[in-house]
Amino acid sequence: MYPHMRRSPLLVVLSGPSGVGKDAMLNKLRLNGLPLHFTVTATTRAIRKNEREGVDYIFLARETFQKMVGEDEFLEHAEVYGNSYGVPKSQVRNAFASGTDVLIKTDVQGAATIKRIAPQAVLVFVAPPSMSELERRLKWRLTESVENLRLRLDTARQEMEHINAFDYAVVNDALDEAVHQLTCIIAAEKCRMPPRVVKL
Repeated sequence: MYPHMRRSPLLVVLSGPSGVGKDAMLNKLRLNGLPLHFTVTATTRAIRKNEREGVDYIFLARETFQKMVGEDEFLEHAEVYGNSYGVPKSQVRNAFASGTDVLIKTDVQGAATIKRIAPQAVLVFVAPPSMSELERRLKWRLTESVENLRLRLDTARQEMEHINAFDYAVVNDALDEAVHQLTCIIAAEKCRMPPRVVKL
């Protein structure tokens, strides 16, 4: 490749309401073998059935999490539904050092924080086909109390109001199609002239 055509690694941020299917999309991308580094979010919440430490999340004691906050080890962090979540900076820096594109899954608040730190990050909002379908998916997970379900739906409505702050929006009505659209977005951004250059 000509030197002037070399690309800086891409930083893609995937966000959207809880229950919209972001994890399912990421799992499908992994199975498709896309050459991306998928960051693993650290959290203080309890591990759920079928979740794997270091794969689905990095599960930390609240004291450990707060220590990392104090040492500025997170790209972004936030309190969500009473638990802390954060993306370790080291994961992004190590991937960039090897020339690998990075995909981060975070909430809408976290996406806004990353955009302030790295304005050239590509923000993708994943939306449900309808609020009634989102409610159905949250109920199907069987992980929420009635009170938590109501809170998540109220939060989702607020998050939907921020969709115009994102570079792209993908409606997750059918998983394969949503993943295909996300793959096309990444491919298009890698062909951008001039390329987006992200500095952390």
